[in-house]
Amino acid sequence: MDDEERKAKFLEAMSRGATFVSVLTTDGEGGRFGVTVSSMTSVAAEGVAPTILACVHQLSPAANAILRNKQFCANILHESQQEISDLFSGRQKTEHGQRFDAVKWSKSGNGQPLITGATANFECVLRTSVLWETHHVLIAHVLAVHLNDDPRALLYGQRAYRRAIDIA
Repeated sequence: MDDEERKAKFLEAMSRGATFVSVLTTDGEGGRFGVTVSSMTSVAAEGVAPTILACVHQLSPAANAILRNKQFCANILHESQQEISDLFSGRQKTEHGQRFDAVKWSKSGNGQPLITGATANFECVLRTSVLWETHHVLIAHVLAVHLNDDPRALLYGQRAYRRAIDIA
């Protein structure tokens, strides 16, 4: 299998799994930025603090801002927030500074942008990062968690937005 075929099959295989959609937001001396990611997950609930991991492309201005600010918020989007996902993914051609003007948000206890209406928000402090080829792998301690009364998360799978349904 050559490199191009392996990459194409890898992308197809990964598209077959659904994952929740998150927007990482940050503010500080590195600037206010946000980016949509599908690669945010729990590492552990035990230890010094609960820990999450997220991956962001090295060319993303949000990655550089998170590395500089050392803090961010991971916002798991509600199933009604597809437009916010599109906005922070760059699908809607909007300047980074204007993206926050288009959504409702508030400041977290550590000054990070919390997206209003997200099904969950995690206030995080960056503990370490690794540049792995094209992406920064960010590992962060969770300082606080905010939960929406409506837990329905926006999903992405098979190259489209999805909703979870109960299987009887």
